Amino acid sequence: MIKIFRLTLTLLPLFSCAQISDSAQLISEVKIEAHRKPVSLIASTKSVSVAGPALLNQNPPDRLLESVNLLPGARMEERSPGSYRFAVRGSALRSPFGVRNVKIYLDDFLLTDAGGNTYLNLLDPEIISKIEVYKGPEGGEFGSVTGGTVQLSTQRASGKSVAFSGGEFQNYKGSLRLADEAGKHTYQLFTGYQSTQSYREQSALERRIVYLTDRFQYSDKGNLGFMFLNSDLHYETPGGLTFEQKQANRRQARPGTAVMPGALSQQAGIYNRMVLGGISHRYRITPAFSHFISVQGSYTDFRNPFITNYEQRYERNLAFRTHFNFETATSNSFFQTRVGAEGGSNRSVIRNFDNDAGIPGAPQNFDDISAESGFIYLSQKAEFSDRLFLDASVSLNITRYRWEGIFPNHISAVRQLDTEVLPSLGISYVLMPGWSVRAKISKGNSAPTIEELRSSTQRFNTDLAAEYGWNRELGIRKQFGNSLFLEVSLFDFRLKDAIVRRQTDGGQEYFLNAGSTVQQGLETVLETKPFQLDTQLLKSVKFWLSGSFYDFRFKDFKQNENDYSGNRLTGVPMQTVQSLVSLKLWHYIGIDWAHYYTSEIALNDSNTVVSEPSLVSNITLSFPWSTSFFKADLNFTVMNLYNSEYSLGHDINAFGSRFYNPAAKRNISAGIRFRF
Repeated sequence: MIKIFRLTLTLLPLFSCAQISDSAQLISEVKIEAHRKPVSLIASTKSVSVAGPALLNQNPPDRLLESVNLLPGARMEERSPGSYRFAVRGSALRSPFGVRNVKIYLDDFLLTDAGGNTYLNLLDPEIISKIEVYKGPEGGEFGSVTGGTVQLSTQRASGKSVAFSGGEFQNYKGSLRLADEAGKHTYQLFTGYQSTQSYREQSALERRIVYLTDRFQYSDKGNLGFMFLNSDLHYETPGGLTFEQKQANRRQARPGTAVMPGALSQQAGIYNRMVLGGISHRYRITPAFSHFISVQGSYTDFRNPFITNYEQRYERNLAFRTHFNFETATSNSFFQTRVGAEGGSNRSVIRNFDNDAGIPGAPQNFDDISAESGFIYLSQKAEFSDRLFLDASVSLNITRYRWEGIFPNHISAVRQLDTEVLPSLGISYVLMPGWSVRAKISKGNSAPTIEELRSSTQRFNTDLAAEYGWNRELGIRKQFGNSLFLEVSLFDFRLKDAIVRRQTDGGQEYFLNAGSTVQQGLETVLETKPFQLDTQLLKSVKFWLSGSFYDFRFKDFKQNENDYSGNRLTGVPMQTVQSLVSLKLWHYIGIDWAHYYTSEIALNDSNTVVSEPSLVSNITLSFPWSTSFFKADLNFTVMNLYNSEYSLGHDINAFGSRFYNPAAKRNISAGIRFRF
């Protein structure tokens, strides 16, 4: 760990990441919004990392991963384009792909369904203007989750733009955005298209999206919100490689064997189309009393030709959120009481067939599964003299599954998980302006998802239990003058009945409870405002440095004759360090240079196979271009500048030692956005 700090501090003056957009605001001054009266980060009781426009805009327009990975405690992986993982503090332990044990909201609405799944890859990164990552269990107001909660805020500023970008591997992206006000309506229309052949065989991607929002301010007291999303995604899955296969040809898809076909011959991939719509309503009944409600529904058509089968899944989801909010204030105090509820239902019709080279063949297994989950909560917020901030909440959480086997045998079961009471208490104290300390304790619970209860083995696991645990946390936030912000957080999370992933010899996955884990760590971030320089060439420079340093271990994990107690947690790097510097040249040219260090990762529970550490760098040049007819922003990006050999996501506990998903080596992209 000491070597990592020395390396980072030595290289920091050389690293750079510039934002053409306004980056003058420190994150300590950002307002944290989720479910609450907005409060500055430095006074917040929560453990939260924030990526605003300054961090998000340094990515190419088709990518979100690099911005998320700048945030301490958050980690995003992409084994191949479209195959996302989003983990918070080690929650990728149970995610072969996708997002599990992390709950995600999109403005007023839920992306995570009642079955615990989140199709984050259906979104276009360009619609997102801010990411708030709440780390660890929140207990009361966010319901049952042990990894973390993410609030995605979409673009709200008025404007018209057309953007085009392209790069190596036949990578192309185009988008159109229209946002304006019309009377009492504030509307936005976004549409985008992306395609790429990608770096490896059998890893192409194509995504089409239409996103529409409207906010109708029908009176001074109330407004209606409307959201519609239609996304159509197809991406191929090349599969994991062994170390020897990776060394022989990094770009190949998983090859076939004497008894098992390969990814290319089976046309392995994902076809996913989702239509999501929702309506929200806010109304201030009196100056102190208000009400909020949102209702939503979605339909998903999901198909997955895999090595061993072809799965078709049709999902119908309904969800709601509501709360009553009461606020009162005196000359030096503020109180907010909130009573709310959230709930949803999911019905999944799952059909598995033989995979005849990408075409459904003979039937294998037909199942219908329903999930209902929800919680009611009470939260209390108090502020005293702008110095002491208290945040207490408690929720009652309920989850139930119903399973009906249709073919080849007719069988049914109901799984009612134990009702969980999840409390949370956070305290923050501002010692002096710009300097605060905080403490938090909370309980989390995470039910198994439908994909874990009924995994690719096509069997319903009636023994899989929810994982749960207590998190304790201390933190300090310090702003030095008006130029530098430092945050350090220490946490200790004790997880029981941890859910872990296994694979059969055919590559099918299944899940089991792995006893308990001890997850202790330190997370830190250091940020400066732009330092203005009086030189002809270099006008300003801005620094960012963040890191996560973990000691995550299995405490009590025995499987058959194997005892993994004391081993490092699978799939989680013990150290990650990220650094940025923002340069601005001649008042308008930006140079973005980002570095990401990832330590070795245990790839199986026995810790006998570990990945190599990696250091990856990306650099972006951007500058504006104006005429009398339009304004434009141009950018040019070099990804993986040092031509490193690494994986952007591993297959953990992979049968046959197929752990590796090699990422692209050095490649370039360029784009232009016209603003009208």
